[in-house]
Amino acid sequence: MGYIKRVNTEMLSALAEPNRMRIVELLRDGPRSVGEISQRLLIRQPQVSKHLRVLSEAGLVHAEPVAQKRVYHLQAEPFEELDTWLGTFQHIWNKRLDAFEEYVEDLKKTS
Repeated sequence: MGYIKRVNTEMLSALAEPNRMRIVELLRDGPRSVGEISQRLLIRQPQVSKHLRVLSEAGLVHAEPVAQKRVYHLQAEPFEELDTWLGTFQHIWNKRLDAFEEYVEDLKKTS
């Protein structure tokens, strides 16, 4: 197997916090301001700002100034890297599912 870029552990750590994961899931539907995020997730605005700073430092989000607001967008690249890394485990699950299928077929034959 070829070289796979290592997954950014800072990214995984940022995603491990439940409120940050909720913010990422909300941003998946489109860009939002800090105020919108705070209102939608019922999290105080200072806390949202702190979570967004962590997500930004991990490279997961990008802020764009729009008038007096900062609108946050997801960055695609880190999620693409995560998807590629997770794909390297697919053969493990395929083997396990194949073994389970064989087991079920054997049970059917003995029934």
